[in-house]
Amino acid sequence: MRPPYLLLDVDGVLIPFPAADGTIPATHDRHDVVPAGRSADNPVTIWLNPAHGPLLVHVIRTGLVTPVWCTSWRQDATTLIGPLLGLPPLPYVDLPRPQITTSHPNGYLWKRDHVDVWLGDIPVAWVDDDFTALDHAWAAERTARGVATLLVQPDPHVGLLTEHLAEVMGWVGRLSDLRASDPSPASGAEAA
Repeated sequence: MRPPYLLLDVDGVLIPFPAADGTIPATHDRHDVVPAGRSADNPVTIWLNPAHGPLLVHVIRTGLVTPVWCTSWRQDATTLIGPLLGLPPLPYVDLPRPQITTSHPNGYLWKRDHVDVWLGDIPVAWVDDDFTALDHAWAAERTARGVATLLVQPDPHVGLLTEHLAEVMGWVGRLSDLRASDPSPASGAEAA
């Protein structure tokens, strides 16, 4: 039985947005990276918390989730962000590059339509800072039809916290308990 996906955003989750006064959490270290399509003389400055690497590696090593990048960083998450945190290479959702001026052109996170198709009927814990009420309604609808869906939404100025990953692992544990207690397809466990 396939473990649920753990979809990971980068901006606002691993790379916090500066506070109103321009500060970044003191836990984060500065890095200059060169994303695909940029020249080495025009790097992007990012801030990463080195503690995130071991926390994520621990979650990955449990084997209870299938981690996947779900970010506008796309392949650069695997080649630039992951190595700075000591993460193994992870697959990524190949998101399009839409011409939008807001993260919510239809009232919900722009990634969602693509992620919904990509996921199919696989359960997911999705960590992103940019969900709206419509995204939470989508997650509730998926869960109601037997496809367990958890949205975890860090504060974009703080980023990922230990309790966010604890929430994911608690959810995975409850999902595993449900599968073990009632493996019949009618229980929704088949879709999980």
